Amino acid sequence: MMQIFHKVAALAMVLALSSFVLSEPAKITVYLIGDSTVCTQPVSQAPVTGWGTPFAVFFNQDVTVENHARGGRSTRTFLSENRWQPIEQALKPGDYVFMQFGHNDEAKEEIYKARYTSPEDYRKNLILFVSETKAKKAHPVLVTPVSRRKFSEDGKALETHVEYSKVVAEVAEAEKVPLIDLDTRSRQLYESFGPEHSKLLFNVSEAGTNPQFPNGISDNTHFSEFGARLLAELVLDEMKRSDLELLKWVVKPDKKK
Repeated sequence: MMQIFHKVAALAMVLALSSFVLSEPAKITVYLIGDSTVCTQPVSQAPVTGWGTPFAVFFNQDVTVENHARGGRSTRTFLSENRWQPIEQALKPGDYVFMQFGHNDEAKEEIYKARYTSPEDYRKNLILFVSETKAKKAHPVLVTPVSRRKFSEDGKALETHVEYSKVVAEVAEAEKVPLIDLDTRSRQLYESFGPEHSKLLFNVSEAGTNPQFPNGISDNTHFSEFGARLLAELVLDEMKRSDLELLKWVVKPDKKK
């Protein structure tokens, strides 16, 4: 009789544990899609850093950030290279997709013609990303292309993505999805540093100071580690403005320390 009792008790415990495991909520995945200003850069490009790299450490263990952004990609090539389709297939309810394109979509120069996407097609591609994300009951978040570093003579940060940032804002309004206006926020950041000190945010160095770029470099598109961190913080601040539910999983400071 005692052996039967132990077996029944053990079975009950297994069932209880199984029920607990089955009821445990699935972890959220945040997908980042975009270009070189977002992506995880190879060590060979140090100190160049995409804002997606520091952004990934903002969240607790219940969130996984997958950075699928790649340098040189436009919305068109991200689709034609089959980079979006595996993400769409993997999406599950509650996931997020942050999408920031534009730098390469607007590149009209002959050497970049393979990347170029007209504003009309750019709009269609963004709507595709949004609609297919929604279809999986996941959350699309549109991000305007982060500004390049360009100043007027009087020290005002100039818009460098006028046409394409406008399209992003229009799609966000029409599709009723959150908008992170990184274009505007980044220009405000650059102005706060000024024309000279804002170089610290970018891959700008004198000859002989960086072994990766021994001849020096003046890259006003890609960020230093410092710049990428500040841009990621702007994305987080914009998330607060939109009151995204994702904020629940942002790491909170330990007040006991």
